[in-house]
Amino acid sequence: MRRSNQALVDRPAPSPSSAGTPNRPVAPPPLPDYLRDTYTWAYLSDFGTRFFDHQLVVNTILWGNARRLIRWACAALRPGQTALQPAAVYGSFSRDVAATLGPQGQLTVCDVAPVQVALTTRKVADLSTVTVCLHDATHPHDTPFDAVICFFLLHEVPDPVKTAIVDALLASVKPGGSVIFVDYHQTAPWHPLRPVMAGVFRFLEPFAQALCRREIRDYASNPQQAEWRKETRFGGLYQRVIATRLSA
Repeated sequence: MRRSNQALVDRPAPSPSSAGTPNRPVAPPPLPDYLRDTYTWAYLSDFGTRFFDHQLVVNTILWGNARRLIRWACAALRPGQTALQPAAVYGSFSRDVAATLGPQGQLTVCDVAPVQVALTTRKVADLSTVTVCLHDATHPHDTPFDAVICFFLLHEVPDPVKTAIVDALLASVKPGGSVIFVDYHQTAPWHPLRPVMAGVFRFLEPFAQALCRREIRDYASNPQQAEWRKETRFGGLYQRVIATRLSA
């Protein structure tokens, strides 16, 4: 029998914090209203988790650029680093990041949705260098990482949440470490996909248009705590912003 969407939303998932204490379950963080209201179809439903979690689908959504964008994101990482991925990503992304970090590296993948934690846990079950846990990306981690890799997350959250996430990720990286953002960006005026993406943003991704109007740096409450570098690709449709945290 197919499970209902609500069952998927409320389904518990394993996490490192609860794995060793079976008699003391840890309550998951509450699902944000914007996630329930806007993205149940994509991330919390049975349809979404079955349909979108295929590399071919991811590549189609990204206009054939998925592998290039993943390589672009991973190029800012080094083998042996500890890295945080603050939200689950459909397809092979987490495995690709883990491969970049190598056997001496460690990847922590977090998500606020139990169904996404469960799905990612199954996908990386054979990788001892990957940990998956429930965590709200708006909250910093207690132990800082060498790098944070934020792949197509910011365009899916409202502006106040963008600020909270950027601040939390900067606080979760060591001095000298980097937060790598790969996400949408304003296309060049001549771009043939400009009207198409305008429609996608209007009807499917209502929080994405903000990234076409503001720099990611401007979402940081204290942008001066990092050195910021930005590049764009595919006629400006995608951006990579690397924020390297300065020493205190």
